[in-house]
Amino acid sequence: MASDGEDLVKYITEKVVGYMESPRESRGRSRAGKQPWSQKWFGMLPVGLSIWRSSRKVRDKG
Repeated sequence: MASDGEDLVKYITEKVVGYMESPRESRGRSRAGKQPWSQKWFGMLPVGLSIWRSSRKVRDKG
């Protein structure tokens, strides 16, 4: 049982050290590649609804 805890501590330590040794620029994702929260939580449904709504506005004007 103690070896499982030691393995976990070793794994976490390796991940933290790898993170700290990596260059700061490559650690996180850039802001440009981040999804909006609506797409993250609800998938493509908000995008589809916004396209549908904009097409209805154009059709109602013309």
